[in-house]
Order: sequence, then C-alpha cells, then structure tokens
Amino acid sequence: MGVELQDDELQTTPRAAARALAGKRVLALCMPAIVGDLEGVQLCGDNAEAVLIGGADEDPDQTGAVFSYLNLARAFAELDMGAELYCLHKNAWWQTARGPLLDSGAFVAGLEYAAGVEATVLGKPAPSYFLSALEALDAEPALTWMVGDDIHSDIAGAQKHGMKTALVRTGKFRPDDVEGARVMPDAILSSIADFPEWLERST
Repeated sequence: MGVELQDDELQTTPRAAARALAGKRVLALCMPAIVGDLEGVQLCGDNAEAVLIGGADEDPDQTGAVFSYLNLARAFAELDMGAELYCLHKNAWWQTARGPLLDSGAFVAGLEYAAGVEATVLGKPAPSYFLSALEALDAEPALTWMVGDDIHSDIAGAQKHGMKTALVRTGKFRPDDVEGARVMPDAILSSIADFPEWLERST
C-alpha cells in the first residue's frame, strides 16, 4: 500500500497478547489465523493460567468451532478455577463484505458475567496498546495521528493519550455514533486515502 515501516513498528493485538502472556499456559479461543502470532505463549487445553478470547471469524464454520458451547464451557471452568481472562478487544460487531457480523465482545461479556471476573483488554482502547505503539515509533502523542473507523476504540482511546485523530467514513463508521459520542475527532474523512492531502492542506 506504499507505507514504509519496520516489522517492530507494526503494532497488532496478537503481538500485544504474546507480550502480555509470554510464558503463561493459555487456553486461547481465537481466530485460527492469529495463532501463529502468539509466539512464546504456551497454548493448552486445561490447567490454564489465562483464558484469551480473540476476534470472531467471518467463516461461520470456524466461528462456530471456536465459540462452541463446549469451548466456552471449558473457558468458564478454567476461569472458575482461578485463570485470568484476557481479550484482544471487546468489540460488539465488525464490518465484513457480508455486512455487520457479531464479534467476540459478546462472548467476553458472557464469560465475565458467568465467572464473575473482568477481562483485561490487550488491544484498543487499552492504554497499554497505544503506549506500545507510540514507543515502537518513538513518537510524541501530540505529533501523532490515529486514523480509524471506530469512534470509541480508535478515536476516544487515542485522544486519552493526547493524540490527534481522524475518523474515516468506511468500515464501522456510522453517522449516529458521531452524533451521540462524547468525543469529536479532529477530522472526518471519506477514506484513509484522503488523509495525506487533507493533512498537507491543514498544516
């Protein structure tokens, strides 16, 4: 896409999870595609120190397998025996080519309710996620832009760290979210492709 960056400058939620859970025995209920990124994490089926809930998958067969009653019951049992609950995010839904689909936040909330615990969020809008990204880029918050489509996770999360924000009208963007939000982005753009030109005009 024409963006130049080093591998260690790329911040992803699976990498954040790998850092936070390194060396722990983890029962991971997550998309198969991210399992390879959990380097250093000891994946297990029982006697877990932590339960990790990842994103839901667009493939109904894979999603059903990950969040089956059996797997959720296993996760609950581990939490009931003292394992800690972690999640990549608590998103209620996500945008796909087939339209909005249920995301893993619903399963996180269900396990929190059933086990009487509170999940540690490893991705946006967790403070640690934004701090890690700023450290990786050696960037000052006031000189750094967050461009995203979620006014709660992206925009509100970044503004708490003093970052500038641009909301794009793609993906999860909904006009009603902006009208009812307690935060307002510095810019609202049709696409991330418009950001460089907008930024040049504005500075």
